[in-house]
Amino acid sequence: MTVRRVYIVAGELSGDNLGTGLMRALKARHPDVEFRGIGGPGMIGEGMDSRFPLETLSVMGLVEVIKHLPELIRVRRSLRADALAWQPDIMIGIDAPDFNLGLERQLREAGITTAHYVSPPVWAWRQGRVKGIARSVDAMLTFLPFEAAFYARHRVPVAFVGHPLADELPLTNDRASARAALGLDEDAAILALLPGSRANEIRFLGDTFLDAAEQLCRTRPGLKVVIPAATPKRLEELSELLTARPGLAGRVVLLDGLAREAMVAADAVLLASGTAALEAMLCHRAMLVAYKMAPTTHWLAKRLVKTEWISLPNLIARETLVPELIQEDASASAIAARLGEMLDDDDYRLALETRFAYMHAGLQRDASRRACDAVEALVEGRALPESVSPASAIAAAEAGAKPGGAQVGVVGEEKSPAQAETRERTER
Repeated sequence: MTVRRVYIVAGELSGDNLGTGLMRALKARHPDVEFRGIGGPGMIGEGMDSRFPLETLSVMGLVEVIKHLPELIRVRRSLRADALAWQPDIMIGIDAPDFNLGLERQLREAGITTAHYVSPPVWAWRQGRVKGIARSVDAMLTFLPFEAAFYARHRVPVAFVGHPLADELPLTNDRASARAALGLDEDAAILALLPGSRANEIRFLGDTFLDAAEQLCRTRPGLKVVIPAATPKRLEELSELLTARPGLAGRVVLLDGLAREAMVAADAVLLASGTAALEAMLCHRAMLVAYKMAPTTHWLAKRLVKTEWISLPNLIARETLVPELIQEDASASAIAARLGEMLDDDDYRLALETRFAYMHAGLQRDASRRACDAVEALVEGRALPESVSPASAIAAAEAGAKPGGAQVGVVGEEKSPAQAETRERTER
C-alpha cells in the first residue's frame, strides 16, 4: 500500500524543520504523495499546501493564548473540515500539543489515523494528560528513550525515532579546530557560558553566571570565558552586564551566536537548563546546569514536576551525570566551586566526554527515516516496526550508558590511564 495523502500541522519553525525532513523521507519512497495542512518555508518547498501561515499557531504565554483563543478555535475548526473533506491517509501533528492533540482527537474519532511527532513533557508534570493523548493518537513519535518507555508503561503505541540534533551533530568533534575558528588559544582553559535565550533567563541568571566567572578568573589567570549570545537582544543585555565587571575585561569573548562552536571549543560549559544541555551533551562536553526562576514559579514547579532531574543528559541517563544547581543552590560561589573542581579534573572531564559520545550514538538513528517507517506502518495498518519500538529505545539508552564498541568522541584526545576508574565515578 502506498502513502498517498498526508495531513501535517506544524506549530513553529522547529516543527517546520522536522516536517521538512519527514516529507523528504516520505517522498523518497512515495514520489506521488501529497501534503496538506500548515507548514513553513521548508515544508512548502517540499510541496506542502499550507492552509494557514506557520505563524498562526506561534502563540506563547497564558495571556497571549487567551487573547488569540477565538482565532485558534476558528483555525482548528477550519483544519478539521479541510482534513475531513480531503480524506488523508494519516494526520500528523508536529509539536504544538495544546492545539494539535485536540485536532488529532477530532480526526481520529472521525476515522482518520493520527500521530503526534514530539512528545510534550507529560512525563514531568500533569501525567494524567497521557489518558487524553491515548484517545488522540494512534502513535506518539518521540525523540528520547525515556519518553518512549513512559508511553509504553501507559500502553500508548509509541515510536522512538531518535533526536534530529543527534543526527545533525557528528560523532567526533575537534576542539583544536573550534578554538582556531574562534581565535582562541589552543592551550588555554576555556569556559563556555550560556545563560539562556530568553529575557527572563538573563534577568535571573546573567549576574550570577558572570559573578561566578569573575570568581574563577581571579583564581585562574589563564582562563578564558566564551559567551555566545542567543539573539541580538541577548547580546546587548550581556554587553551591558559586562561593562559593570572590570574584573572580566580581557577575559571574556562575547559572540553573536555560535553556541555550538563555543561548546566544542570549551573544556567545560555553564548553562541554563533546556535544549542547550542536550546540545552540550551532543558536543561531548562536561557541563554544570544552573537555573533560577521567579519564587512563585519555583514554588509551583516543586509541587507539579514529577521528575528527579531537570537536565536532559541526566534524564536520558536516568542518573546524575551533570551537576544541577537550582534556585538558592545556584549561587555564584557554589557555581564557581563546582566548575573549579571540574576544570581541575582532566580525567573526570575525559570520562564524561566519552560517556556523552556513546549516549550521542544511541540517539543518532536517522530520525526522519525512522519517523517515515512509523508513518508507513500506521497507514498500512501494521504493527510499528521493531526499529522504533520502546524496546529499541531502552536498548539505545543502555548502549549509551555503557561505553564500548565503536570509537566515538573527541579528535586528538589521549586516553587517560585513569579514565575507566573516573568513568565508573560518573556512573555511580
